Order: sequence, then C-alpha cells, then structure tokens
Amino acid sequence: MQHRLDILRNKNPSNRIELRYKWIPYELISPYLKRAVIASEDAKFLKHNGFDYIAIQMAYKKNLEKKKFIVGGSTISQQLAKNLFLSTKKTPWRKMEEAIITLMLENVMSKRRILEIYLNIIEWGNNVFGAEAAAQYYYNISSFSLSAKQSALLAAMIPNPRFYDQNRNTTQLLKKSDIILKRMGSSRIP
Repeated sequence: MQHRLDILRNKNPSNRIELRYKWIPYELISPYLKRAVIASEDAKFLKHNGFDYIAIQMAYKKNLEKKKFIVGGSTISQQLAKNLFLSTKKTPWRKMEEAIITLMLENVMSKRRILEIYLNIIEWGNNVFGAEAAAQYYYNISSFSLSAKQSALLAAMIPNPRFYDQNRNTTQLLKKSDIILKRMGSSRIP
C-alpha cells in the first residue's frame, strides 16, 4: 500500500492523495467474496501447505512455451508473503524469499487468518485496498453485503485491479467473472 501511495504522490506531488482502506474482521467479510477469491486465485487453498506444485508447473510450462511471463502459479499464501514483506522488484532472489516467508506464514497462521489478512490488504483499484474499501468504492455497501455476482466481479479484478478500475465492463472481465461465479459453489472457505 505504501509503495502504491509513494508512486501516486511522486506522479502528482501537489495533489493530496489518500488510500481507500479499512480493515474488517473475517466475520464481516461476505462469504461470497471469500469463495470467489478462492475460486479465482487458489482453488486448492485449504489443501496445500502454501504451494500448489501442479499450478506452478503448469505456469512454468505455459510461460516457457510463450517465451514470456503470462501466467503465475502463486497461491494466496505466496501472494500474501510477497505483498506483506517483499518489494515489487522481480529478482532471482525474490521467489526464494517468497517461498521461505510462505512456509513461515503457513506454519504460524491458520488458513482463516491468512485469508483474512489477504482480503484486507490486496489492491482492488486505484488507491483501493482491502475488501471493505472495494465494496464501498464499487458498490457503496459493506463488504459483508456483497452478493455472489458482485463478489465474482471483484475477484476477477484481482490480477489487474488498476486496469479494471478504469475498464469495468470489458468482455474479458465479465467472462472471467462468470467463470468464477460458476466455480464458487465448489469453493470451500476456512
């Protein structure tokens, strides 16, 4: 969050830029949003130890085939490790650091706590961080009141939140949202 705020303030130093952010306890986050995020970001969240080795292998093969980085295989735990403790710089060491931090998080926190923190810190648009701020920003409601459809759309935005903040009705976003909505029924939450 601080990194994004610094970037925004550097781009426009005369403008007083504030983040939209409010921590919300796990119980006050819509179960639909929890299911949507798991369906979208990490279907095996409750089953793995922080790493989805099959997803990592598939991402590696796809990126190798395309000769560029187009997909990732990171779990929610890995994304949390990166977002909480690491810079956005892509270095050879960052993935190793991310792996070590992921193991530590998985050993000291419950899946419920990992998901709670993740939902409270991820970026959901320009200056928008966390589930409560996203629900208020996009729908003018609390995060607990999010419907299944609203939750699926928010989850679909996670890979590119600043773009989708400005392009909320793209065909790609709406298709992805529909896929997530269909997968939510099989998503289990802690």
